[in-house]
Amino acid sequence: MERFKVAIVIPAFNEEGTIGHVVKSAIGYGTVIVVNDCSVDNTAIEAKKSGAIVINHRSNKGYECALNTGFIKSNELNVDAIITFDADGQHPRAYLEKYILELKNGIDLVLGVRPNTARLSEWFFKLYTKKRLNWHDPLCGMKGYSIKLYHDQGYFDSLKLVGTELALFGLKNDYSHVQISINILKREDKPRFSSYIKSNVSIFGALLKFRKLCNY
Repeated sequence: MERFKVAIVIPAFNEEGTIGHVVKSAIGYGTVIVVNDCSVDNTAIEAKKSGAIVINHRSNKGYECALNTGFIKSNELNVDAIITFDADGQHPRAYLEKYILELKNGIDLVLGVRPNTARLSEWFFKLYTKKRLNWHDPLCGMKGYSIKLYHDQGYFDSLKLVGTELALFGLKNDYSHVQISINILKREDKPRFSSYIKSNVSIFGALLKFRKLCNY
């Protein structure tokens, strides 16, 4: 029997302080792909030194585009499943084993559920998805996808929906899914992909597009 192959995709922007540790913590669970979104520090060097496949964006394209790049590379590697994982060290590696077990048992979509959310916009997004889809934490960065789900939609993101578009496709079309409660470790510094205000604006904008896509 062939081994179940997993890619762990990590989008990263100026995360030289944490990326090495994060890659080393995940490397035993699958092929680690770090998408360096035009960092100006040593993120790429630290990730490669720690054992990751590193893909470098020549310009800063943002969170969704970084994940798109990682999914395309994962597909080229003929993996069976893809797990998205944050570069800041907030996702404990112990949950990777739980995600992989669910995916290996035929679940198409594994959704992480954090105990709380950091931004007001996240709270509104969560309120909407919980009511409409029974989806408790749409913006948790740790999600797992079967390669079949990815193939069926044909892409990860096309509308900049803060990493929710493929999961929404799975939920709307009744793919098998499970939600797993995860504890989040505290990061030592501020988020890299965008500021607090910019993040709230992006998330509220994504929520408006998300509602249209839901067809409710």
